[in-house]
Formats: sequence, structure tokens, C-alpha cells
Amino acid sequence: MTHSLAESKPSDQDVGSGENVLAKHVAFFDRNKDGVVYPSETFKGFRAIGAGLGLSTIAAIVINMGLSGKTRPGKFPSLLFPIEIKNIAKAKHGSDSGVYDTEGRFVPAKFEEIFSKHARTNANYLTAKELDEMLKANREPKDYGGWFASYIEWKILFSLCKNKDGVLPQDTIRAVYDGSLFEKMEKERQSAGKKR
Repeated sequence: MTHSLAESKPSDQDVGSGENVLAKHVAFFDRNKDGVVYPSETFKGFRAIGAGLGLSTIAAIVINMGLSGKTRPGKFPSLLFPIEIKNIAKAKHGSDSGVYDTEGRFVPAKFEEIFSKHARTNANYLTAKELDEMLKANREPKDYGGWFASYIEWKILFSLCKNKDGVLPQDTIRAVYDGSLFEKMEKERQSAGKKR
């Protein structure tokens, strides 16, 4: 599936004003807006943006099992694997791009660095090969969990959001970080469904 993002670039004020935009990124999956994301909601969120049944199921299991304990500090583990959005910055993993800081805030310089360092073909997008090179460059020694998490996140993003030319545009990546991409994708899918 390819995705074409409407031309609407968020400003730095929208994404970098000291707020936890990582929480906004995750909030899309909180389908009932209660501040907690359960595996069923992760599944529904992935289906809403166009992921198939298999990917949505695996994502719900892996994401919720991986993040639940980290967002529930000091509490007993829950077999329901809820992710508490207010604590999502505690689930930030290593070997990532650094675009979210430890508080979940957007770091514009780190975002620009993705393209200045890795977008060799064109400064406005990443090819599949450039994405792989970025993932390797971001690896921290022996941080296997971080390597895996980064790989899965970026490969899912590339699979669902590459454009008709098979590249991942800068505006699309930015919209992932500011939390607006998923809502746009869901609306576009709903609109396309009504036209059928």
C-alpha cells in the first residue's frame, strides 16, 4: 500500500513548543480517549491506517507487551498490557533517531539531521536503502532491543507510507513525529471507502 500525504506541513510551533508530542503520536491509538491504549485499541488503530490483519495483530501484541511495563512504573504488571500515554516518554528506546527527547518533546535539529546525514538521493525523502543505512548508523552497541524496536517502527512506516515513487517523504515522516499522520491516513481511508 502506498500513501500520499496531503500538503500540510506543521510548523515548529505545532511540534516543538516543549509539549510531549510523543504522547500525541501515541494518542491516535487510544480509540476511546481514556489515556490508556490496550492491545485491542492498537489493533484497531493499525487497521484504521490500512494495515492488514496479520500486521495489526502482531503490532498489537509486540507494541503493548513491549511498552506496557515501561509506562506503568511502580505498579504490578497487568496481563491486559495497557500503555499509559502520560508515561509514554519512559518507554523511549535506544538506537533511535533522537527526534524525541527524554521528555517526549520534538527536537527539530535531530529531525533535520535525518535528512542531512542520510537523504543522499534527494533531501526531501528517504529511499529504502537510505532508511537501512540510517537504522545501522543509529545503532548503539549491544542495544538489541533498541535495534529491533527501531527496525520494526521504521519498516512499518515505510511499508504503509511510502509514496507512489517508493520513497518516504520528509513531510510524511514529520507528520508521524507530530502525531498528525495517523489521523490523516484514517480520514483518507474513510473518504476512499465512501467513494467505492
